[in-house]
Amino acid sequence: MFFTKRRVRAALVAGAASAALLLTSCSGGGSGEDEAATDGPSFIYITSDPIGQNEFLKSGKVGIESVAETFEGTSKTFESKDDATRRSNLEAAIAEAPEVVVMLGFQFGDVAKELAEQNPQQNFMLIDTFVDGAPDNLYQATFREQEPSYLLGLEAGLLTEADKVGSVISVDNELLQKYSDGFAEGAKSVNPEVDTVAPQVIGGDNPFADPARGKEQALAFAASGVDQVFAVGAASNGGIIEAAAEKGFSTYGVDANQCPIAPGSVVDGTVKSVNRVIETVVGEIMDGTSSKDATSSFGLKEEGMTIVSLTEDAADSQCTIMENQDVLDQVTQARDDIVSGKIKVTDPLA
Repeated sequence: MFFTKRRVRAALVAGAASAALLLTSCSGGGSGEDEAATDGPSFIYITSDPIGQNEFLKSGKVGIESVAETFEGTSKTFESKDDATRRSNLEAAIAEAPEVVVMLGFQFGDVAKELAEQNPQQNFMLIDTFVDGAPDNLYQATFREQEPSYLLGLEAGLLTEADKVGSVISVDNELLQKYSDGFAEGAKSVNPEVDTVAPQVIGGDNPFADPARGKEQALAFAASGVDQVFAVGAASNGGIIEAAAEKGFSTYGVDANQCPIAPGSVVDGTVKSVNRVIETVVGEIMDGTSSKDATSSFGLKEEGMTIVSLTEDAADSQCTIMENQDVLDQVTQARDDIVSGKIKVTDPLA
């Protein structure tokens, strides 16, 4: 058994822990014991937003619980809702001195670097963004979202009847542009005549979890003639998919299989395996891999991302793409070509 390091930060514990914790769960045997009552290592996962129906954040919780089980330890999940709770949750996690603190979301970038520099004895993992000049104790993992998005775009380019495709995204930032740009590039690769419309932005106060606003934006998008819509709205996707079912356009989901939400309206979707990323990188940290050598980029090759139609359960996915074997054959070949390096999908952040 791996024995955790014991580091005491009593000054931080009293103030930060009680103020920060919105939700805590224990795993690794289900005993409910706290870290002080076990010899096994502890791990803490902090979300950027409440988990709710966000499949991306759910996958992170699965990953941290899997890590705890693998190393015969315990895990906790702290849910955040804004910048203030992200910082206070991170401070509370540091106070507990776990083996690794895992943060999921681009919103953690600045505070992760700041607190990692202030606590060099603590291992941190930051997922979904990259911070320049990060210290060696801050491990970073990003996704190549443009790769599976390219595959969905290929489908859209072949299936569109209006020759007009586009994406509805939560916010207009570089991270989500990897989805929308990859989707457009894939569509153009098989249909040079297709019009790849600029993304429609959900925006508002809660762009990642506002189905009503997502639906409004999707309806406006469809009214412009777009018939293939990539829904990149996290928990807002339910509204986008509802609009597709009402108005008869086709849509594509993100993070998990969203085809059952409206069978017949969802063509396919990306799958973001945050759990696999956490298991891989935390495993490397526990093995003593330096931050320079730890895996930092996850795409189709590393199986950090894929699309629903290429998963083992694709036949039961209820995705409409499963009725188009000719298109699936092209998608499979494109996946293989991306993995081999024959196709290089443009990274807008490069």
